[in-house]
Amino acid sequence: MFTKIKIILPISIILAALFAFFESGNYFASWLSAALIFFLGLSALFALWRWAGKSQKLLWVITLALLLRLTSAVALQVFLPINGYQDSEQQQAGYVFYDAFRRDTAAYDLAQSDAPLLSAFSQKDHTDQYGGLLAFSAGVYRYLSPDAHCPLIIALFSALVAALGIPFFWMAAKELGSEKLALPAVWIFALYPESILMGSSQMREPFLITLVAITLWAFLAWQRDKKYHPAQWGLGLGFLAMLLISPAIAIFQLIFLSVYALINNELSRISTKQIIIVITLILLSLFLLSSALSTTKLDSASPLGAIVEWTQRAILWDMYQLERGSGWVQKLFEEMPASIHIPFVTAYGLTQPVLPAAIIEPTTYIWKFLGIMRALGWYLLAPILLYGFIAIPKLDSPQARRIWTWFGLACLTWIILASLRAGGDQWDNPRYRVIFLALQALFTARAWVTFRERRDAWLPRLLTVEAIFLAFFTQWYASRYYVRFGTLSFGAMVAWILSLSVIIVMIGIIQDRKKAL
Repeated sequence: MFTKIKIILPISIILAALFAFFESGNYFASWLSAALIFFLGLSALFALWRWAGKSQKLLWVITLALLLRLTSAVALQVFLPINGYQDSEQQQAGYVFYDAFRRDTAAYDLAQSDAPLLSAFSQKDHTDQYGGLLAFSAGVYRYLSPDAHCPLIIALFSALVAALGIPFFWMAAKELGSEKLALPAVWIFALYPESILMGSSQMREPFLITLVAITLWAFLAWQRDKKYHPAQWGLGLGFLAMLLISPAIAIFQLIFLSVYALINNELSRISTKQIIIVITLILLSLFLLSSALSTTKLDSASPLGAIVEWTQRAILWDMYQLERGSGWVQKLFEEMPASIHIPFVTAYGLTQPVLPAAIIEPTTYIWKFLGIMRALGWYLLAPILLYGFIAIPKLDSPQARRIWTWFGLACLTWIILASLRAGGDQWDNPRYRVIFLALQALFTARAWVTFRERRDAWLPRLLTVEAIFLAFFTQWYASRYYVRFGTLSFGAMVAWILSLSVIIVMIGIIQDRKKAL
């Protein structure tokens, strides 16, 4: 214990001294608060690392993940006011996301007032649908930064919470497979660019990403040993925190884990107690979600009806925002039947953030870097995710094929739901999508391990299809911004992409059949 303190305390003091340098307000007060947070956070990380088996590889992952998020938080705070858009109050204050700017500002105002922290759940200012993160941020400002508004202190919590999820995710991956699966999965989980951005911002996503990982580990451990008390605590506290931050995520995670239990326990009986717990949690989630959404003056009186009505309104509103903000989307909507507007917007959202657009569209250096890194992460992950469905039949065990099919379907369902809800927005699509990064990282790692073992030709084929997509869209975006390039109509471009992709797939099928014969 004393040895741990001797290591962690000086590291905390040094990191806090560097961190406080970029915060506003009294330097000593900022340093003292940051040192306390660093010490508690690093102590928790060290304890979790030892609990997870003291793997040196895991230690490197945790360290790199935390440093990247801390560095990113400071860099954004410093460079956004310099290299961001001058007419944006949000960026001049050092925030990447407008939602974070509104919520964090409201949190500091609440902290400075005499109102109780629980008033964050009253929804009077609508800066946080559910109130959990608003109450937490206000508490941090009230007790750790009362003299000045220091957004970096919330970003520090985000970075530490994001890193705290890594040991739980490592243990969950090892429950599902060996270290051969856990290592690539945990690297994806820790270094996925969208996750790094979220973990360096004042957003709720890093908290939800970690809570998904904790509840996944706890459930898997509980399935293995029903008397394992840490797993029971992990499930209970994890879902409680999820309900306070986002009941909708709690519902999806409950459904995923419940179906997984049915698949995994096909030869054993699900207890009545387990069924009652799941139903109770789902009903509670629905009640909290509908209560939070009811402040938007919905017509429906029932909780389920309120959720459905709000979702419909949100989808239509996001579609309207996309159409209003893009001239070429307006043109496409005029040319296509109204019945395919929603499918088009959903498909468009699946491509966000578009890598060619991030490379070609003129913007400031910091936004160019952010756009390219976020898009690159998604365009590297997506083809391996898709290949995962091709790799499933190659697994030896029928039970493993069923389990990983469910993982893949859950990933695909969530990605489509995120795209549908976000209305094709280049920021909302990725941030909704990344909430269930734990499932996506596991499914991608399973696909990657299968590819490494079998050297299947289908992953290179899918990468070829993606290269065709990127090449045509690069030309299309270049023609929009640089007149010297010939313009190809959107419909003709899509036809070319689909035609060439079908040819690649058909050639692959023919080659596989020849080998089989």
